[in-house]
Parts: sequence; C-alpha cells; structure tokens
Amino acid sequence: MTENGQVLVTGVGARTPVGADASSSWSALLAGKSGVRALEEEWAADLPVSVAAGLTEDPAAALPRTRARKLDRSEQLAILTSREAWQDAGAPEVEPERLAVVIGTGTGGVLTTLGQDDLFEQSGARRLSPFAVPMLMPNGPAAWVSMDLGAKGGARTPVSACASGAEALAMGLDLLRAGRVDVVVAGGVEACLHPFTLAAFAQMKALSPQFEDPESVSRPFDVARSGFVMGEGAGIMVLERAGFARARGARTYGALAGAAVSSSANHITASDAAGQVHAIETALRDAELTPRDIGHVHAHATSTESGDLAEAEAIGRAVGTHAAVTATKSMTGHMLGASGAVGGLAALLALRDGVVPAVRNLDTLDPRIELDVVRGEPRTGRWHAALANSFGFGGHNVSLVFTA
Repeated sequence: MTENGQVLVTGVGARTPVGADASSSWSALLAGKSGVRALEEEWAADLPVSVAAGLTEDPAAALPRTRARKLDRSEQLAILTSREAWQDAGAPEVEPERLAVVIGTGTGGVLTTLGQDDLFEQSGARRLSPFAVPMLMPNGPAAWVSMDLGAKGGARTPVSACASGAEALAMGLDLLRAGRVDVVVAGGVEACLHPFTLAAFAQMKALSPQFEDPESVSRPFDVARSGFVMGEGAGIMVLERAGFARARGARTYGALAGAAVSSSANHITASDAAGQVHAIETALRDAELTPRDIGHVHAHATSTESGDLAEAEAIGRAVGTHAAVTATKSMTGHMLGASGAVGGLAALLALRDGVVPAVRNLDTLDPRIELDVVRGEPRTGRWHAALANSFGFGGHNVSLVFTA
C-alpha cells in the first residue's frame, strides 16, 4: 500500500475494568487479571444477576467537580481517555479543520436518561438538570472530545451496538484515506451499569446467572460458559496519515491496515457466521493481505454459546486454524460499544510486543471450536498482522486488520 493510503496509530488510551489507562490495562490482560466483581450495591440486591465489570477508578474524580456534574459518565470517560491517547501521540500540531473525532457508543448517556426519568417521576419537571439533553445524547462523547481538542474536521458517532467502537476506527480509516483530514481521534465508550440495563440483558438470557467466584464467570470458548458479564470502559486511538505522522517524527505502534463493515440482515440479536465471514474477508482484501498473513485474532467472543460458535466458524472459514486466538472479555467483561476499540488495541499491542494474552477461565475448550485458542499462559511470537472482530445486535459486523 502506498504511503498516501497508509494509516498509522500514534497514540492509545484506555480505561477498563482491569486498568486506569492503556498501559495498566495491557499489563493486566497479559497477567490474566479479572475485572469482574460481585455487585454489592443496595440497588443490585433484587437483580437476576449479581456480577459486573466496573471501572477501577471513577472518571468523575479525575475532573473538576463543576465539570463532571455536567457530563454523563460516558462523556467523562471519552474526554479522559482521548486526552490520554492525545498526549501519548505527542499532542500533534494539526490544523483544527484537519482534525476529526469519531467515537462510537451503544447506549450513549443512558445513565443520565434513566436517572433523570426517575427524578422526573419522583419530583417533577422543575427538578430536571438543564444539562440533561447534552448529557444523554449519543453524540455527546464525540462532541465533548471535539471541543476539548479543538477538532473542527467533524465529530461523528457510529451507533451499532457492540460493534460501535470498531466501526468508529473503520470510519476514521476511511476519513484519512479520503484525504479529508490528517488526524482522527477514534474509538468507543460505554457506561451503562444500571439496574435497568442489567435486568434487561438478563431477561433476554444474555447475561450469565452465575454468582459464585465472580472472576470465573466470563469464560469465552469454554464448554461451561453461561453468558456474558456486562462491563464499562473506553478505548481510543489516534490515527494519522502516514505522511503526516512521519513528517512530524511521530512514534508509531503500527498501522490500521484494513477494515470492513457488513450487515447480516437476518436477525436482530442472533450471531451469523456468513455475515462475519464477509466482514473478515473484505477486511483482508482491504489490507491487501491473505488469510495466512494473519498470525493473531482477537475474537469478539462474549462467552455466549451461540455467539462463540458462530465466530469460531467464521474465523475457521475466513482465516483458517493457524492463527493464535484470544478473547480478553474473559477478563474485562463485555464493554459493549467500547469493546471493539479495546479489542483492537489489544490486537495492536500484541503485535508490538510479540505476545498474545491467554483466555482466562478456559478450563475445557468446547470441542466444537477447532481453533488455536491461547490458554494457560500468554503466547509469545512475532506476527506481521492481526485481526480484531467486533459484532453487535442488529447484525453489525466489523473486522479490523492491524500490521506491525
């Protein structure tokens, strides 16, 4: 691929259930640490699930109190994580009109929506916050980050359920290749741990009902898996045109070499291997790579039987069985709209460091899964390219390809 079409990653940021930044999150994943904990809050007492993966630190505590109270938790996360990635990239000097923001989310400011609705019902209209609307709107995280960084090249918000963060990265890649901007701050964010959302996911039998030993509940690919664990977090990358990054002497993590978005168009919640195969194969063509070039796959793998089996089939058909496969939701839980961006970050850092995290809690691999799933200890090696998958309710399929 020519330099004009190449897109480099120059900065990363993350806030996850296992770490307060990208570096600590990555170290925790390699160490096999779990962020899943028992829900001991009073509001969780009557819920049908009793575990979740919350953040290690409250984002509100890192912002001035007057600022934090005007922001939904998802917006707080987006601002802090984008600042981390921006500083990690060296705070590029770029014309405001050549800087864009793309931050996806699955539920937006749902905590504000639910909290303000409770207040309205209890105390009436006059008690509502004047900031409620900008706090609840899904484009809030992207909008606030654009203002924080002075980005005038567009503030975009893909909302595609659990594929939102990955789709944001794919959109950023398209903007840079089209030459519309020089730098894009892209990724995903989600903060929706609330009795309503937990109960709703539990009602559709998506969440694991297991409660003993919380750290063992999320178990992708394991024969004893029983559903996913809901989490929260954010993952952000700074993407740059290769020529722009090299001209300023930027340090790089690698390249976002290809991406693809497909829609299965067959069921609102069920996984579909055919649609996933289409996304993976298209992403590989976009990156000008073959299946054999992929040394590592970061699987979406949420720890549901149907989802894990469909993706395993898709990986086998589109990539083969030679690649080292991991699933870090075994440690972070499922961060919904942030998961694709954090998964992409894990795939990128695996290439940089030559090590793939092991899947936690994988005691007995489901015999129907014929993949080289990394378990026990991290896998070391040197790989040129990695694939990161992300799939969402509605039939949204996104595959990203990173190269070292």
